[in-house]
Amino acid sequence: MRRRFGQSLRVGIAPGAVALLKTSRFSSAAPELVAELAFDGGSHPESVAGALRLLLEGAASPNWPVTIVLADELARIWQVAPPEGSARLADLEAAAALRFQTLFGEPTGAWQLSAGWDATQPFLVAALPRHLLALIGQVCAAQRAPLVELVPQFVAGFNQWRGSVKAGAWYGLVQQRVLSLAAIEDGSIRAVRASALPEGAGLDWLAAHVAREALRLNVSVPARLCVSGHAPAAWSLGATHPALSCHLLGQGQGAGWSDCARLAATGSRA
Repeated sequence: MRRRFGQSLRVGIAPGAVALLKTSRFSSAAPELVAELAFDGGSHPESVAGALRLLLEGAASPNWPVTIVLADELARIWQVAPPEGSARLADLEAAAALRFQTLFGEPTGAWQLSAGWDATQPFLVAALPRHLLALIGQVCAAQRAPLVELVPQFVAGFNQWRGSVKAGAWYGLVQQRVLSLAAIEDGSIRAVRASALPEGAGLDWLAAHVAREALRLNVSVPARLCVSGHAPAAWSLGATHPALSCHLLGQGQGAGWSDCARLAATGSRA
């Protein structure tokens, strides 16, 4: 596959599936779906790495920069409040590790942590499996495809759309019938909550769900929710609700694509 200036590849990795897109930073054209591959083994690192190798080999990808978006099932994302009086990065890392162990019941040794470390306000942390990251790096190196970014889907989506989430609004991402909510207060994420979408989830359900999450977190109920990803049709731009305004971001992007292909496109500005 011949590469033109500014073109790159985006790979979506989900349990049991990988998808490959071609994008260009200098073109207004939408990302192009190149290939998809389903595989056995679910989220097993060796199975994921083998599928990625086959995908890149099939695309003849040497010298194509690669961005990888991991399904949130393969990552762990949580919010950390910095310890009072903390000033060193080591203090923040220790707080993140302690919170991780409290939430997930295991130490962080097998996970690589990444965060917008901040000693003055709560910050978001993402943990990715070290073994999986090592295998992905080896595959990209063997295929001579430089890996420029590897990010969980929720983080990619929030980074892409955060400028569209105005004061007083929350952000949500829908993928594979799961809604991940970022409860935002005073410009900072207070918590990230993921919930399965029930069949027929309409705006009544969404408004009630957002209100319940706000009550659990002891924050104000937002009047507006900005949602990216594959949102239910009932949340479309023409629908209204007296308690919650739902604004869909990137509506129509990747129409007809699989969930894994949409995963790969998350965060793309091409």
